[in-house]
Amino acid sequence: MAGYLTKRLFFAFLSLIGATILVFSLAHAKEDPINLFIQADSGFIAPETIEALREKWGLDRPLVVQYFSWLGNVLQGDFGRSVQTQRPVFKTLTERWGATIQLALAAWIFGTFTGIPLGILSALKRGTIWDYLARGLALFGQSLPPFWIGLVGIWIFGVWLEWLPIFGRGQGEPFIEQAKHYILPTLVLGWAPMAGYLRITRSAMLEVMDSEYIKLARAKGVSSRMVVWKHAFRNALIQPLTIAALLLAGFMDGAVLVEIIFAWPGIGRISVEAVNQNDFTIITGTVFLFTLLYVGMSFVADVLYTIVDPRIRYS
Repeated sequence: MAGYLTKRLFFAFLSLIGATILVFSLAHAKEDPINLFIQADSGFIAPETIEALREKWGLDRPLVVQYFSWLGNVLQGDFGRSVQTQRPVFKTLTERWGATIQLALAAWIFGTFTGIPLGILSALKRGTIWDYLARGLALFGQSLPPFWIGLVGIWIFGVWLEWLPIFGRGQGEPFIEQAKHYILPTLVLGWAPMAGYLRITRSAMLEVMDSEYIKLARAKGVSSRMVVWKHAFRNALIQPLTIAALLLAGFMDGAVLVEIIFAWPGIGRISVEAVNQNDFTIITGTVFLFTLLYVGMSFVADVLYTIVDPRIRYS
């Protein structure tokens, strides 16, 4: 197992290095960054002033030197300052990260602990009304756009029935009122992943349930509960486990659409604002954190594989 994990960690490291090179290159591909730093200034700027600013920010050095300087600062938690606000990028991101994590965990729990059980139920009740209902739910979940679900949810539960709030986190309100703010964003964000979990789990369970060792276990008189949960589900768990780790990373990156619809003060909204304002220091900081999160969650999934499937552990 140590050899397998070492190899996966090495590839994760290479992926992260490649991502940093790509992020840094894209940040310098459109135009000279000095133009972004001085875009707020008006009037004529003397060439001597521009050169002094270029030297101050290290933009007069070769790109390779700039890259390693930027990477060294990033490893120390210094992502630079925002072009628009002149605030430290790391501080700006950490202020928004908490809201995104809370929403991401809520949506991940909803999608995982709803979709996987429904997928198991659909596989075990194949051809029954329960199977058709679950498959219909998955079909609607993967075909309806999240923005449409969000807008319809706002109109029904927020405007028409007035049961739920439709924007913000409800900071400073009582716990029950704050919890209501999470219901609609969580359902909208977790709806499509729930449908994906359901379809993948159903397909994996059907494949495993038709295998020879399951038939042998039944022939030996093993109880149905033991067959389903110990033999079938554990071997079918690899595929749902893969998307579970990556979906959690995707949720924590910030569901841009959901955060905009519900005015959620998270990473997704600040990323869109940075793109609109051409704030490349915020963009590079968020992309680097997103990449680090995806690589980290992929490695966690690799570790969990070895726990779920011993064949991977000894390969």
